[in-house]
Amino acid sequence: MPSPYDQEIEDLLALYARQREEAAETRRRIAATTATATDPRQAVKVTVGAQGELTAVEFPTGAYRRMAPKELADLLVTTAARAREEALEMVAGVVSDGLPPGVTVGDLLQGRVDPAALLPEDPALADAVREYVEHGFEGADRG
Repeated sequence: MPSPYDQEIEDLLALYARQREEAAETRRRIAATTATATDPRQAVKVTVGAQGELTAVEFPTGAYRRMAPKELADLLVTTAARAREEALEMVAGVVSDGLPPGVTVGDLLQGRVDPAALLPEDPALADAVREYVEHGFEGADRG
């Protein structure tokens, strides 16, 4: 015998499926994120992935040939840092839509917010559905 709450349960399952798909899409968008930075002198061009991993280093001009090794190394490090900052900003833009007002990606990454605190301990359920889940059909109020 079908439950009077079948539609509400189906709606909750559909919502869950949409949220999982949104999470998968967010993951895909993050994985596809890259950022490129070029130093002002055009000696070094660096590309990084979403997590700041170095994916490409280019020397667009011959300017690097006139640089001391330490100067070139420092330029690579600072240019990669700029690319990482840009990648982090891009990732923050992707995930910030799903965060509650006032919470930033930086808050999460720097440990200022507990991710578990962002999710309610009790999921939003209609009272009738909650009663059904907790007590079964026999315990549900048939109103």
